[in-house]
Amino acid sequence: QVQLVESGGGLVQPGGSLRLSCAASRSIFSINNMGWYRQHPGKQRELVATITAGGSTDYADSVKGRFTISRDNAKNTMYLQMNSLKSEDTAVYYCNRPVPPYFFWGQGTQVTVSS
Repeated sequence: QVQLVESGGGLVQPGGSLRLSCAASRSIFSINNMGWYRQHPGKQRELVATITAGGSTDYADSVKGRFTISRDNAKNTMYLQMNSLKSEDTAVYYCNRPVPPYFFWGQGTQVTVSS
């Protein structure tokens, strides 16, 4: 079974940037559509960015123009570059397929935007 490990979160001031990474235990990104999700406390997980196996990308309106999803197939790693961060971006971020069947969910990485 594929394991996904998210990393790169942390505490950042409003307006700052972070780059999240999603490392997979085997080569999946070139043959799977994938996405980044986030989960605010007490709320459902929401999909914020997707990248298809062919490399097309899409974003939720809340992050469009600020976040960029990308991947490095050779490194089995997907990224989420987050710029112009806002307090409402504070959440735990996860990676997985955008639709079922999902891989096992990783632990996520906490992003906190605060001054």
